[in-house]
Amino acid sequence: MPSSKAGANRTLFRRWRQWLRAAHRDVGYLLVGLTFVYALSGLAVNHIADWDPNFDSYERTYQLSAETEGWEDRALADAALTAAGLDEAPTDVFGIDEEVQVTTNSAELTITRASGEVLVRGRSPRWVLRASNWLHLNRGKRAWTLIADAYAILLLGLAVSGMFMLPGRRGLRGRGAILVAVGVSIPVLYVVLSGGP
Repeated sequence: MPSSKAGANRTLFRRWRQWLRAAHRDVGYLLVGLTFVYALSGLAVNHIADWDPNFDSYERTYQLSAETEGWEDRALADAALTAAGLDEAPTDVFGIDEEVQVTTNSAELTITRASGEVLVRGRSPRWVLRASNWLHLNRGKRAWTLIADAYAILLLGLAVSGMFMLPGRRGLRGRGAILVAVGVSIPVLYVVLSGGP
């Protein structure tokens, strides 16, 4: 017959696992938002050679409705900005031969004098990804560093607590140990096989 001490130890161990599962669950819920930020940003920045994760580039054509022959460069620029729906002042207006080049903070416009055609090349922000990248790359500085450090520490806590949640063959004494070994070997093997930093 098991001793009362052994029974008390088993009860304590069960309670410890219940507490660990509850803490793991609640911290996991708490970190969902930050995990989305870092995961989205990580995917975006991993493919930065293929696309701009912060801005969406576009090219559009507009037609000035009035006859533009003989207009001054600045008048053409103002009309083109209105036609393109850009509510910003030009940083540069430069006329050469049959074209007028207009530069703003978000776009470049090319106006053909004779036809009144306006070609707009610009960038519009990808708001969610841009904000995620801003946070991930720690552009928020000191205050965000504290939040990011807390997130990293809690994420480590989730990884460690996850290893001890299940007992026996379902945990570290069985397939858990195999999965942990595979997970650890992925970055180690990559560093070794790729030649490292």
